[in-house]
Amino acid sequence: MTETASGPARGSRAKGAKAGKGLRIERIHTTPGVHPYDEVEWASRDVVMTNWRDGSVNFEQRGVEFPESWSVNAVNIVTSKYFRGAVGTPQRETSLKQLIDRIVQTYRKAGEEYKYFVSPADAEIFEHELTYALLHQIFSFNSPVWFNVGTPQPQQVSACFILSVDDSMESILDWYKEEGMIFKGGSGAGLNLSRIRSSKELLSSGGNASGPVSFMRGADASAGTIKSGGATRRAAKMVILDVDHPDVEDFIQTKVSEEEKIRALRDAGFDMDLGGDDITSVQYQNANNSVRVNDTFMSAVESAGKFGLRARMTGEVIEEVDAKALFRKMAEAAWACADPGIQYDDTINHWHTCPESGRINGSNPCSEYMHLDNTSCNLASLNLMKFLKDDGKGRQSFEVERFAKVVELVITAMDISICFADFPTQKIGENTRAYRQLGIGYANLGALLMATGHAYDSDGGRALAGSITSLMTGTAYRRSAELAAVVGPYDGYARNAEPHLRVMKQHADANARAVRMDDLDNPVWAAATEAWQDVLRLGEKNGFRNSQASVLAPTGTIGLAMSCDTTGVEPDLALVKFKKLVGGGSMQIVNGTVPQALRRLGYQEEQIEAIVAHIAEHGNVIDAPGLKQEHYEVFDCAMGERAISPMGHVRMMGAIQPWISGAISKTVNMPESATVEEVEEIYFEAWKMGIKALAIYRDNCKVGQPLSAKKKESADAKTEAPAAESRVEKVVEYRPVRKRLPKGRPGITTSFTVGGAEGYMTANSYPDDGLGEVFLKMSKQGSTLAGMMDAFSIAVSVGLQYGVPLETYVSKFTNMRFEPAGMTDDPDVRMAQSIVDYIFRRLALDFLPFETRSALGIHSAEERQRHLETGSYEPADDEVDVEGLAQSAPRAQELKAVATPKAEAPAAGPAPKQAHTSAELVEMQLGIQADAPLCFSCGTKMQRAGSCYICEGCGSTSGCS
Repeated sequence: MTETASGPARGSRAKGAKAGKGLRIERIHTTPGVHPYDEVEWASRDVVMTNWRDGSVNFEQRGVEFPESWSVNAVNIVTSKYFRGAVGTPQRETSLKQLIDRIVQTYRKAGEEYKYFVSPADAEIFEHELTYALLHQIFSFNSPVWFNVGTPQPQQVSACFILSVDDSMESILDWYKEEGMIFKGGSGAGLNLSRIRSSKELLSSGGNASGPVSFMRGADASAGTIKSGGATRRAAKMVILDVDHPDVEDFIQTKVSEEEKIRALRDAGFDMDLGGDDITSVQYQNANNSVRVNDTFMSAVESAGKFGLRARMTGEVIEEVDAKALFRKMAEAAWACADPGIQYDDTINHWHTCPESGRINGSNPCSEYMHLDNTSCNLASLNLMKFLKDDGKGRQSFEVERFAKVVELVITAMDISICFADFPTQKIGENTRAYRQLGIGYANLGALLMATGHAYDSDGGRALAGSITSLMTGTAYRRSAELAAVVGPYDGYARNAEPHLRVMKQHADANARAVRMDDLDNPVWAAATEAWQDVLRLGEKNGFRNSQASVLAPTGTIGLAMSCDTTGVEPDLALVKFKKLVGGGSMQIVNGTVPQALRRLGYQEEQIEAIVAHIAEHGNVIDAPGLKQEHYEVFDCAMGERAISPMGHVRMMGAIQPWISGAISKTVNMPESATVEEVEEIYFEAWKMGIKALAIYRDNCKVGQPLSAKKKESADAKTEAPAAESRVEKVVEYRPVRKRLPKGRPGITTSFTVGGAEGYMTANSYPDDGLGEVFLKMSKQGSTLAGMMDAFSIAVSVGLQYGVPLETYVSKFTNMRFEPAGMTDDPDVRMAQSIVDYIFRRLALDFLPFETRSALGIHSAEERQRHLETGSYEPADDEVDVEGLAQSAPRAQELKAVATPKAEAPAAGPAPKQAHTSAELVEMQLGIQADAPLCFSCGTKMQRAGSCYICEGCGSTSGCS
């Protein structure tokens, strides 16, 4: 009854399983005889997404069909990311119905083909329930499913890949090739380099080996060259080295050394921002690095003992090091540049269900998927807020039975997908079909905890999170055992039956030991206990269909598509959010979870209104009228005055790890003032808590991130090497320094026509006045004219930032003659001898003082009219206006009013002029800088999603799917 796993190549399909009893599928949400689409109100929406920096349209599709209840952001992201077909062609999807049908009908067809259902009626219930859950944003598959399933292209369903590399040149070159193909497809991969012999060992020819760090350079260059999924984002990859590898110190120092180089180049005036022109000259920036430590090493750290580094070929100890000193170097490197992260090898393999098939050596880029080499995992995440039942009067419950039924539905669908899925390499296809790894998880945990009156860093919050996680994974494995009775266990189960059952008992025992806290988590723990008892009973009888069931992924794009307030296991970013409105515009709103939390805590409606009003004004709960101080912690967020402590994040990971098959994608944020000792404490305590992996990020530790004003203080200089400082002093002495514009800058966009040729110009200035950059858009993207205008804009902008006066450009480029030329639609510049002539006349009018441009013969229409009437271009004394001396009066008012290149319609609320996402709104309110980069697609500030970044504005990610 097992499914064949014999060598499906890229693009192939596995053969069907033998006939079995099939599953009976229960109705959860749907009504017999009524299609889920008929139970919702549908609306037509226009999706127009722009880059706020230059006003250009990134994506446009009008008249798409979505439920009325869907938010603007969710509609935008699903339309732009997941609809298939060329925009403007009949093949383009135009409705959410088409998208969901494409996916669900493929799953139903495969389920019937591979004998998952007892009858066609059960298949129809499966189709309707899956449709309902996707339609109502109850859960979401990972992005590759939305991209590929039901299309003519290879139906890749996995987002996570683990590769392997051996100590041979052939294997190393295969690594480069396989990784590149995965990047090209828009996914990420990770691998452990520890099989490659160290630079301290000899080759068979007698020479010294290069070592894994040297081979990392080639892979890093490849990852930086291949745009992930054909987009303008870096690839996602993870590189791991075991702590007993002789080159581990070099590995730890790779990014520290490069960060020092970045600082030196930045201070010398090079563009070293993330995505900057010069950042590509720095190595090792395209991967997350992690050191894989074991219990022997951590015990040696604890006892301040020695630890042996072992030769890769013989296994003998070739060097002994001070374990505590090596651990300190790891912490110092992470403090300085956020790398390396840490993975706990013995903990990982203690929970390994298939040790007879090989050890777990690697992970995917975000560290949540950990299993055998050359395997993949497809993911799906549940929206936890959809299962919170709230009567609006403070009485709440978590819908345990419905949650378990949805988990069963989703796990069934995920397993079916492996039957028809394609894989990037033959080895990955063979192993994934043989072990059938799944990764069910959730999003919106932070929102759920706040809504139920639990502080994220509290015993009650951890108990509720742990109970839900235990129920989810227990239910998933129970369904996996039921599937094994129908379509057979995974091929590798027979040889791994004993360790797999041992791990199931470990989960069940952890569930029995867990602390119960209150009326919300107790029923969940009870259901989880029953589920784990079923797992042990049914697993003993049937085996399991899947070697792995759950992970906790970042849920970046899919979290936004489900309109989740928080991603993965993250707490809420802040109490006030940025919300886009239907029909245009935006407003800031207080999180809807805040009133729910206050009702749960026993506050009356009048008190709730006053507290919410205070939050809307101040962005926090400090000194909110009537709010008890012991309740402040419930509203602690990831950023702000009452930010959750780093150890609070670690404790949450420790509370849910015992019931996750894989691991948890999460970065522990630390304040800039954090010490190396605190990093050591986090790494050590995480080991004690049984966490499988984590990484830290100390605010402003990386030059490539936006810097706060505090960064200008001398604290930065303390981290720089004296040698680097001396080199910089010599260079700066002879080079101009580039003055960069802040991330939020005032700007003005002008549409113009010159001799019938249309274009747009966006001019951004420094807050203290003075032009700093120019963007020019002419013709279609990709054309020669558009390319030359882009290059010209960059050249002018860089010159302005290095101090070239605008009047120099005006004097050089005005009166330059070439076609197109002639009449314009600008009353201030009626005739232009060329586009360049027009542009610099317009810039002179907008940014040069009257005296300067008058000397160049450039005047506004109003000034020319005054000259005709009075004989003078200058205004009379009683008309003089200070701002008018710097720029023409009408344009000065426009520049003050416009906070971004393209102004939005006035919003129904106090939306700040320069915020475009919740992350930017928080920065403005709190006066701090988030650690995230700007989005490559739309220019807005991204925010953390697990170990990655997600753009709230357009759904783009920093590499994870």
